[in-house]
Amino acid sequence: MKIKLQILLSFFLFTAFLGGKKWTSLLDKNLSQWDVYLSYPDKSQNIEGLPRDADGKYTEPIGLNKDEWGVFTVKEENGEPVLHVSGEIYGAVSTKREFENYHLKLQVKWGEKTFAPRKTEPMNSGLHYNAVGPHGADYWKTWMRGQECQIMQGRFGDYWSQAGAKVDVRSVKQADGTYLYSKNAPLVSFGEGEKAGGYVARVQDFEKPKGEWNTVELINFEGKSLHIINGQVAMALENSRQIVDGKEVPLRKGKLELQCEGAELYFKGIEIKGLKKLPKKYQSYFSK
Repeated sequence: MKIKLQILLSFFLFTAFLGGKKWTSLLDKNLSQWDVYLSYPDKSQNIEGLPRDADGKYTEPIGLNKDEWGVFTVKEENGEPVLHVSGEIYGAVSTKREFENYHLKLQVKWGEKTFAPRKTEPMNSGLHYNAVGPHGADYWKTWMRGQECQIMQGRFGDYWSQAGAKVDVRSVKQADGTYLYSKNAPLVSFGEGEKAGGYVARVQDFEKPKGEWNTVELINFEGKSLHIINGQVAMALENSRQIVDGKEVPLRKGKLELQCEGAELYFKGIEIKGLKKLPKKYQSYFSK
């Protein structure tokens, strides 16, 4: 009976998403729509039974759905589920299913604790989308291949390429060699093998003061995406693609990932709805 109910619930959520008219919640008290992946702990952490090398570094990740440390937990606050991310071990929650052509929104705020190897660094996390392939494919051996909307103190809405994902962004090169999104600038390619690298900064800082909830929205439609922070477009991206067997192919759908990257934080109000077309209010960002 339990299995049948889970199948019926999954069918209902999938049908609601395809309809595109109503928001579908992705968060419940059991994290039933997500998998949990924990990577290689910092060597300062004591994880019993996990092998280390001669220098004390862990040689294996903790793995999938083995979160006995409570890195990702859900509590109910004011009648709604809130995902607490402890920050203690690098990892992510990833949706069990893939999504294509959608509008995603969530709220996020910082906690207080930070952990090695980012103990003294700005608090950091991220929203990955179009995430495909195995966990641990990126340079930190933690996340999947995909596009990242960065969630970081002072850097909400930045872009990072992960593990072979590529994209084009209208941007200008800064004096320090990095690139800044600019709506009317020429398109520049970012990702593996590109001269510009795999990072683009958002147009400006739209983050709220620490302790307040920030609203992050993602529009993802037919290879185009927008990072929207507290109602403001931080960046528009297009031609999402990936390298497969040495060739570039479209990367338009995939899972969603929420990072744990050494900082305590909270997520709530994680909702999604399908899109049949790019919303009119955002079409000007791609009509050059």
